[in-house]
Amino acid sequence: MKQLADDLRAEGEELNALLATLSEDDWRRPTPFKDWTVEAVMQHLLVGDWMNALALTDPYKFSATLERRNAARAAGEKVSGLEFMDHDPGAGDALRASWHQGQVALCDLFAVREPEARMQWVGPDMSVRSGATARLMETWAHGQDIYDLLRESRAPTDRLRNIATLDVNTYGWTFHNRGEDPPGPSPHVRLTAPSGATWTWNEPSETNLVEGAALEFCQVVTQGRNIVDVDLTLVGEVAEKWMSIAQCFAGVPETPPQLGHRAWHQDL
Repeated sequence: MKQLADDLRAEGEELNALLATLSEDDWRRPTPFKDWTVEAVMQHLLVGDWMNALALTDPYKFSATLERRNAARAAGEKVSGLEFMDHDPGAGDALRASWHQGQVALCDLFAVREPEARMQWVGPDMSVRSGATARLMETWAHGQDIYDLLRESRAPTDRLRNIATLDVNTYGWTFHNRGEDPPGPSPHVRLTAPSGATWTWNEPSETNLVEGAALEFCQVVTQGRNIVDVDLTLVGEVAEKWMSIAQCFAGVPETPPQLGHRAWHQDL
């Protein structure tokens, strides 16, 4: 778990450095993610990290908090989770500091846990490894929302392997979440890592294949890019169908961004 926790920590440090450059006005700007402001994006990350820490350290409080949240939502209230925290994380740069402190503490918690130990979550229980990987995915993907807003580039790293593995493992989830059966066996996935290495998953196949840059694969499956906006090679109807609706995160089925909405190139 230490390596995974270190990867999550590094992802957080990179995002924290970007956030430290923002002006007060930047925090109120809408990102390309559902027009959430930077502040709303970071509140979402903060609450997710806080809930993970509760699940690891105080499962009774986690259950009680989740029960209160679900009851509020069932009553038609719009809640973010901030309402249930025992402190005000602030806004703007104060929010950045609150999130960063909590994220560092969460990394410390993950680092000393057994990877297959179980932890509660808003859906079924999951392994600690899955919990940490999901936090890494969320931090990276929502960080991309802010990079895209600012048209700032960031160099991809081999930390993406954690996210790509999660992406591959949620092939079936993409369809089951929409009330559909997967249209066929999971495609062979062959990706080029930022380091130049080749990463592969599933049974080798040249007729049921997703191939290309790991960065673009992760962008598509986290719904940060429309499949048409990237250069992935798709072979076979199953691969094409999966990549057109891929969703590696929990929650209701979401629609990928419209063609061109999240497309921009770092060399422009």
